[in-house]
Amino acid sequence: MKPLIKTVPALVGLSFFSLAHAQQENKRPNIIFILADDMGYGDLSCYGNKVVKTPNIDKLASEGMRFTNCYAGSAISSPSRCSLLTGKHTGHTTIRDNFCKAGGLPGLKGTTPIRRMHLLPNDTTIATVLGAAGYRTCLVNKWHQDGFNPGAGPLDRGFDEFYGWLISTENSNTPYYYPALRFYNRDLKVIPENENNKHGIHDSDLSVNESIDFIGRNKNNPFFLYLAFDVPHEPYSINSIEPYSSMPLSETAKLYAALITHTDEAIGRLIDYLDKNNMRDNTIIIFASDNGGAVQAPLEELNCNAGYRGRKGILYEGGIKVPFIVNYYKHIKGGQTKSNIIYFPDVMPTLADYAKAKLPQKTDGISIRPLLNGKDQNTANRILYWEFPGNQVAVRKGDWKAVSVTKNSKLELYNIANDPYEKTNLADKHPEIVSDLEKEIKKAHVPSPNWPVKGE
Repeated sequence: MKPLIKTVPALVGLSFFSLAHAQQENKRPNIIFILADDMGYGDLSCYGNKVVKTPNIDKLASEGMRFTNCYAGSAISSPSRCSLLTGKHTGHTTIRDNFCKAGGLPGLKGTTPIRRMHLLPNDTTIATVLGAAGYRTCLVNKWHQDGFNPGAGPLDRGFDEFYGWLISTENSNTPYYYPALRFYNRDLKVIPENENNKHGIHDSDLSVNESIDFIGRNKNNPFFLYLAFDVPHEPYSINSIEPYSSMPLSETAKLYAALITHTDEAIGRLIDYLDKNNMRDNTIIIFASDNGGAVQAPLEELNCNAGYRGRKGILYEGGIKVPFIVNYYKHIKGGQTKSNIIYFPDVMPTLADYAKAKLPQKTDGISIRPLLNGKDQNTANRILYWEFPGNQVAVRKGDWKAVSVTKNSKLELYNIANDPYEKTNLADKHPEIVSDLEKEIKKAHVPSPNWPVKGE
């Protein structure tokens, strides 16, 4: 009997240790995804900008993992965000451009009649996936997936809470940068500080206040916060242009830089809140931009797109290559820079992987959790795809990228590894590669009733 008595405590201790280890492994992280609007690849200090100060975002990068080959879902807002939220590329997404040629719903942009498409009820979003896994989900600020349909807001597409603005409600479409009206879930409320054109509270500060409030109410259960800033989308407006007022810059550049730095400070406030409430160690923070810098931006003056060809709205690298930072304090080794090729459709499977959530659909992305965990993950030969139906198309396979940015033009071919700035078109020298990529384009594109292409 004595040997049995001696072995029981050892077994109990082992069982307790295993249980504690399993509980630690099974603990699911909170997730904060921060998205900038029209921020170029070169707008951040940690991505080489020599003027714009972004110490808090830089710290996220230095304490986490910074990607140098991340691509957005599209070169403009609505389709890029649709790709991000649904895990699909623009050959498969419901929204493939900001405006649609057919279907959708009619409305106005200024005084110009246009049509917009919206996310459909059968479009599964990240919020739907994480919500089904027990996460509390919240969108703060910009949705841009409702088109002109008030029934296609974030609360209708998987989010539990929403604080921000919608395209579909005319009176709320005052996003930039001192909104007088704002949705609080389904209620459109007045922001007293900004009534009568007052500039009392900046949208970035308002968004972080709402984010902190959401986090504070959800400390005891896992949450997903999608914080979609307006910065640095035009029109550029901010009360103070410090610390750039005395610098030899154009007024546009001063405003642009100040918007980014001010938002960086707001992000710092959010991180401080997580630190003070002992939540940082169990929170994944991701920072990205929805597309490259816009034509209205000081592209050359501030080197917004880091010298890459193109800009917002164009499928050259400058339109789709974006910063992407992942910070999971004490879980992801800091100071890492990765050149692996990733893009927005990877976000849904990756977050589902961390949340132990089931994906109810096939996505066009992959989970990059192994890569984030320090394991080798070969992403070099995967196929990435983008389109503006009938106008532009791009595909990347390994080092090669084929792209056409004007209607009915021939595909250009670039070796991105050797020619990242797309200066030398190699299509005539490598017709066999062009032919192969044309086949990939045909496989990737599924016809859409909202963007009908002649002959389909």
